[in-house]
Amino acid sequence: MIKENYREKSYWLTTRDYQEDAPLEGDIRVDVAIVGGGFTGLTTAHFLKKAEPSLNVALLESQVIGFGASGRNGGFNMTLFGLTMGITALRFGRAKAREAHLYMERAVDTLKALVEENSIDCDYEHPGFLRVATSPQYARRIRHEIELAHELGLGGIEWIDQDAVREQVNSPTYLGAWSEPRCGLINPAKLSWGWKGVIKGQGVAVYERSPVISMSKTGSNRVILTTPNGRVDAAKVVLATNAYSHLVPGIKWKQVPIWTHIVLTEPLTQKQLEPIGWKNRQGVEDARNLVHYYRLTADNRLLMGGRDISFAYGYNMDKDINESVFKGLKKDVAQIFPSLADVRYTHQWGGPVSVTTDLTPAMGYLGSKNVIYSVGCMGHGVSLTHLNGATAADLALEKKTDLTDTFFVNRRVFPWPPEPLRMVASKAILAAMHVQDKLCD
Repeated sequence: MIKENYREKSYWLTTRDYQEDAPLEGDIRVDVAIVGGGFTGLTTAHFLKKAEPSLNVALLESQVIGFGASGRNGGFNMTLFGLTMGITALRFGRAKAREAHLYMERAVDTLKALVEENSIDCDYEHPGFLRVATSPQYARRIRHEIELAHELGLGGIEWIDQDAVREQVNSPTYLGAWSEPRCGLINPAKLSWGWKGVIKGQGVAVYERSPVISMSKTGSNRVILTTPNGRVDAAKVVLATNAYSHLVPGIKWKQVPIWTHIVLTEPLTQKQLEPIGWKNRQGVEDARNLVHYYRLTADNRLLMGGRDISFAYGYNMDKDINESVFKGLKKDVAQIFPSLADVRYTHQWGGPVSVTTDLTPAMGYLGSKNVIYSVGCMGHGVSLTHLNGATAADLALEKKTDLTDTFFVNRRVFPWPPEPLRMVASKAILAAMHVQDKLCD
């Protein structure tokens, strides 16, 4: 195993001291083993111990807690499910699109409540969300989505016009916006590491630098997980691997990893911020297929991400750096906020995102009920993963609940083809998205 320097993976992973836990050494026997130390795995452990404190639970992470997407994302606690509400309605029907949005509202509220209940220091704020229209075509797209939401009986979302949005966040590119108060912002690495403290306090054993190199079943239907220096004999296993799931037999074709990229400025001065306003500090996205997403950090740095994505071939997970995208994002900052044309940038990074063929999350049992998986966070997984942790815990305990009855649990997932067809299909989809964005920009 290559021991990577996690501090280099994102700005977030430099923002507090962190003490790693030791790798697994020797053999252990547990009730539930969780593979993956991101938000899905951490919250699954929490909800398992909350439901049944006597359970023996172990969590295995191949690098360190928060190393993957959970320590590198933009930090939006938001209601978006999949790519858009319209695409969910087209794929699954309007009733399920409504169900998906209500699940995500519950996810946002769950994360906010969990941070408060467990006193997790993660720079949490709850300023709301704006999806801004930067062309007449995007304005029509956003208004159509809002009309669909209202037709589905969903509230808390409204269209605000050009004057209203610019009064809140002033950019010459804004023509109006989707406005929604249900959105929070976090430091995701602090949240990940805070969660480790919570679950260790509940009695969960955490093993870092412990990649699972094989998984097999015994005659008694238990699952054996092998790491470089140990072995776990588990009654149940939760594969909380998301963007790394193509490395796991059994779920490798359910998703592919893509990479989104981020640039981060120095802390902004009052002089730089004054022309922008941004008094309410909302999280912002635009309406492109390949969205821009941006926000202020706790110390008033501007984080700008999106614009384009990167693919990797086969098992390669080394696509964090894309200088062309970084350069484009810096150019976009100057266009969106002219007062920041000469701002200095201190960090840039990328992180993996889990994408299914139909752009929708999926989780459930893998064959028998002693292995559970979760994939397809689609780049908006901070809130989703927290409620998915509760859903995965219910599945592991074989409880039938409103969460396990959700339509994307145990749904059929159309597989991605093997390489090289996977790369060909991915690039074809990306090209179509680029064309549509170019026509709308």
